[in-house]
Amino acid sequence: MIAFVSGPIAALAPDSAVVEVGGIGITVQCTPNTLAGLRRGQQAKLATSLVVREDSLTLYGFVDDDERQVFELLQTASGVGPRLAQAMLSVHTPDALRRAVSTGDEKALIAVPGIGKRGAQKLLLELKDRLGEPLGAPAIGAPVTQGWRDQLHAALIGLGYAAREADEAVAAVTPQAEAAEGTPQVGQLLKAALQTLNRAR
Repeated sequence: MIAFVSGPIAALAPDSAVVEVGGIGITVQCTPNTLAGLRRGQQAKLATSLVVREDSLTLYGFVDDDERQVFELLQTASGVGPRLAQAMLSVHTPDALRRAVSTGDEKALIAVPGIGKRGAQKLLLELKDRLGEPLGAPAIGAPVTQGWRDQLHAALIGLGYAAREADEAVAAVTPQAEAAEGTPQVGQLLKAALQTLNRAR
């Protein structure tokens, strides 16, 4: 089990980062939120979870141990693999997921690409006693609400768009983000932003 990787960031891609460890470049699959905090050439330490399959070894990276633990707990639910667990953490913080499960918030889970109404109901039942209670007060979501612009902008830059294009796309989806109830869903906003950029080209 590789608990974490630490070293300079050698490369960044839309869904992964390459961390140089002892002269070896290790590819780590990350959420847009995690990637937004990484810069090429700068030191980073990522908590990791190694997923072993017959034909592959995939390392998933997280900002901290809590996010890694939630990633692993999500996969204890039937039908949830590493990709869906990562998608859930792309849309929600660990505490937001705990809150959604503890309050039975179907809409929060349906906001994750790949989860429908029936799937959300099933997950709420299976995860209720596994994720535990939120660690912080509801107010903990406020910084995330304020930070969606930075996360979205960083994700677009990571996808290869110019800073000006990223700025315009963020501005285009701002009304949608402000109309959303609670914390804006960065995953959904990224989809909307990409649609506006494709139309502009």
